[in-house]
Amino acid sequence: MTGTVQSTYAKGLTEVGPGAFAYLQPDGGWGWSNAGLLVTDDSSLLVDTLFDLRLTAEMLDAMGPLTTTAPIRTLVNTHANGDHCYGNELVADAEIIASAASAAEMDEVPPALMAGLLASDLGPELGGFLRRCFGSFEFAGITPTPPTVTFERGLDLAVGGEKVELIEVGPAHTAGDVIVHVPSSSVVFTGDILFVGGTPIVWAGPFANWLRACDVILDLGCEAIVPGHGPLADRDDVCTVKRYLEHVYNEASLRHAAGMSARDATFDIDLGEFADLGDAERLAVNVDAAYRELDPAHEGADVVELFRRMATLAGRS
Repeated sequence: MTGTVQSTYAKGLTEVGPGAFAYLQPDGGWGWSNAGLLVTDDSSLLVDTLFDLRLTAEMLDAMGPLTTTAPIRTLVNTHANGDHCYGNELVADAEIIASAASAAEMDEVPPALMAGLLASDLGPELGGFLRRCFGSFEFAGITPTPPTVTFERGLDLAVGGEKVELIEVGPAHTAGDVIVHVPSSSVVFTGDILFVGGTPIVWAGPFANWLRACDVILDLGCEAIVPGHGPLADRDDVCTVKRYLEHVYNEASLRHAAGMSARDATFDIDLGEFADLGDAERLAVNVDAAYRELDPAHEGADVVELFRRMATLAGRS
């Protein structure tokens, strides 16, 4: 049931607007996230760090020719998932900004937990799946480095005289998703509100918030859209995410109304046009999120069970 994440784009730093850069990591699958950089005359703003210290250091080295004379004084974490914040300690001298909801959520899955999960004996199916997803990353030795500034709903920054708008659009993918808009460069960094070539994953919801977040991105009308995972996006990619979420929610609703369990619904839903998206097994998480919305009494599966369902789905491909 897994598809292939698009991998025909280059790794590294690419300019996406005046003074604005995307740092892309193919293939955009589990843990292979993107970041962003805004460079002005005397300072820079970094959007997200990466999943471990090695990858973050490699990214910072690639940015070095730009940031030597315009040091990174501000870091924005778009959300709490580790592939967007575990590298924070390498930018600890900067002011680190996130939504209050993201800051609270960062404590829930520390790097040591990921390291312990990979070291656990979880059996060949689940253990093998987790190693495939996360075995390329080094979680040992990371010091969690939380935000120093938090906000709710929105925050305007001035970076070397350039206006940067932080817009909280969560809860959606996670509890406190933020997009970063640079009007002068006509660029928006979306965090994991956008997966391009890969399957969105609804850890938090509600689905309606995520759909509204996509509309916010479309309404900005930016010339460059930098997703949390995958190659640079366009408006069609935003609409694809919307259609996927609508499809899953509608299909889950039908099965919930028919009395089917979330687990059974997961293995029954046909993804149709979305079957070839990378990491299609994330359907298991998305169906469980839909059931939580449809029935407040629904006891959602724990993370280990959700990964177990995903492992089974991935094994059926």
